[in-house]
Amino acid sequence: MQLEKFSYDNKIVRDFTIASLVFGVVGMLVGVLIASQLFAPELNFSIPFLTFGRIRPLHTNAVIFAFVGNAIFAGIYYSLPRLLKTPMFSTLLSRIHFWGWQLIIVAAAVSLPLGITTSKEYAELEWPIDIAITLIWVVFGINMIGTIIKRREKHMYVAIWFYLATWVTVAVLHIVNSFEIPVSLFKSYSLYAGVQDALVQWWYGHNAVAFFLTTPYLGLMYYYLPKAANRPVYSYKLSIIHFWALIFLYIWAGPHHLLYSALPDWAQSLGTVFSIMLIAPSWGGMINGLLTLRGAWDRVREDPILKFMVVAVTAYGMSTFEGPMLSLKNVNAIAHFTDWIVAHVHIGALGWNGFLTAGMFYWLIPKIFKTELYSKKMANVHFWVGTLGMVFYASAMYWSGVAQSLMWKQFNDMGMLQYPNFLETTLQIIPMYIIRAFGGTLYLVGMLMMVYNLAKTMMAGKLVANEEAEAAPMHKEENEKISHRWLEGKPIYFLVVSLVVILIGGIVEFVPTFLVKSNIPTIASVKPYTPLELQGRDLYIREACNSCHSQLVRPFRSETERYGEYSKAGEYVYDHPFLWGSKRTGPDLQREGGKYPNLWHYLHMENPRSMSPGSIMPPYPWLIENTLDISLTPNKINALRSIGVPYPEGYENQANDDLMKQAEAIATDLQKNGVPAEADKEIIALIAYLQRIGTDIKAKPVTENR
Repeated sequence: MQLEKFSYDNKIVRDFTIASLVFGVVGMLVGVLIASQLFAPELNFSIPFLTFGRIRPLHTNAVIFAFVGNAIFAGIYYSLPRLLKTPMFSTLLSRIHFWGWQLIIVAAAVSLPLGITTSKEYAELEWPIDIAITLIWVVFGINMIGTIIKRREKHMYVAIWFYLATWVTVAVLHIVNSFEIPVSLFKSYSLYAGVQDALVQWWYGHNAVAFFLTTPYLGLMYYYLPKAANRPVYSYKLSIIHFWALIFLYIWAGPHHLLYSALPDWAQSLGTVFSIMLIAPSWGGMINGLLTLRGAWDRVREDPILKFMVVAVTAYGMSTFEGPMLSLKNVNAIAHFTDWIVAHVHIGALGWNGFLTAGMFYWLIPKIFKTELYSKKMANVHFWVGTLGMVFYASAMYWSGVAQSLMWKQFNDMGMLQYPNFLETTLQIIPMYIIRAFGGTLYLVGMLMMVYNLAKTMMAGKLVANEEAEAAPMHKEENEKISHRWLEGKPIYFLVVSLVVILIGGIVEFVPTFLVKSNIPTIASVKPYTPLELQGRDLYIREACNSCHSQLVRPFRSETERYGEYSKAGEYVYDHPFLWGSKRTGPDLQREGGKYPNLWHYLHMENPRSMSPGSIMPPYPWLIENTLDISLTPNKINALRSIGVPYPEGYENQANDDLMKQAEAIATDLQKNGVPAEADKEIIALIAYLQRIGTDIKAKPVTENR
């Protein structure tokens, strides 16, 4: 049979690799800065676009979508054509994909520090960028699926299964979670409200981890680990079970982020049950990866590439055991809202994603530049520095998380909270924050070493932009029986089956929550926000206050004693988006309304340490200086009415009059207390919102010292 000649595009692989390295350094540098801001708040510099709240999502987006995202694409654009023995479907689409993705990252890097955000975890980008992401994802999908269709290899290797599942699931997750009503070019409101918004967001948030940080990396593991070890994958049968069980079970687990919340109990229980079951397929993948190294363990001691990959797969195993354990209600009661979760997330991000990326790049770059790695010794040093950084980082955060939980829950012999002042906990864990920043710095140093090492490798070699190859055309097999091997030869069927498998869990959880009214019982006393309160809530979102403060009192005695009545689902029916938060760096605010006078809030935002000595919250002087923009108030009222908030018809025409009346009342109260407050400033709107939170239901008054 005559062989056909073609070439592989290595230029696109190089470009995605360089982008991943650059954004990885940027993302981790921002990570070190925000870690340092938590023990040295002066590092916020009193500059709006450098505060912890605004640049924390910059860090998460840079690491997830810029560093990891570009690494995924580099790995796929190298491995996919070689597995299928064909060039990519379209060089033009490859280029559009590359530059489109980088422009999206730049748009995120500009918009997030400016406070242009939806506030939804891992989905903070506003609607125009969401549309751009959708379009570029479609371009990537066409290019990948087109390549699979014109392949010269009939059966799709296991790595390709994970690539396809990643593409179809991320598309579904992104589209469903991004339904929003635009108010302007830079502002929108989530289509969903309260409990329903929380369910959709954590269905997305958990599965963004599953299908952007896990499944594509499992595909990369199945390709690059055998290549680096020069060994075949341990078990084909195990990979089949691992794949289908993983993509089916993962999609159900999102509600485990919402245990003890206002989400219906049945949905919480589903999330827990499926999270526990996830251990089996997750560890199936880990075992398949580690046993692929059978007969090659002697090389692991010498080869830095294999070192990185072994620790990466081990970190994956650790994270995917810890995740199900954290979904147990008794464990979740201790760990949720604490730094324990931060440690858990970073074992996955730094260990699994960061180290597998390093191993892949150390193997890949010398291949496409036809040279040897510049310094194997430096790669080994990178491995140990990075590992040490992870140990410092994670151990500090685990210790901090346990300390937080025990102190928050401790009662004295009189039956009263042992530590009623939230700051007592904060001050105890400051040393842990310093150690965490040191660990992050070590990891960053390792990254810089890798960048230098790979740059020198590239300069020593020469890129083979179009690598020549040849292969026989695909031979059509007649009368092949229906089996998994048959399905591997039918990529479109494979894609459809994967889509059906991942849709089941979401449908089962969403339909009752959205259509059965008893799941979200309403409360007659809960009313929409006034125009001024709505503007204040949007400022709260702009400054990302929900990064540090939750708005969810769980039904624990320690929380009801500290904060007040536990949260009810009906309280949140007009919250677009929900703001339950995922971390308590500061106290919960769900019962904040009426707890302190207006003056306290004004002085607290001007200088937090004047009211709460030792606070690590940054000051917000610009809120006092900035004039509140009320030009969009009518648009905001109209947008919210269109998605179910019962503002009267025509109310948008008088909304700003009502806004100014309420603002004048707050400003007058502040002036009586000696503060020269002006009614048209942003601080007035934020105070109005803070004084409203949680006051729609009667709750036991609680005064907590800050």
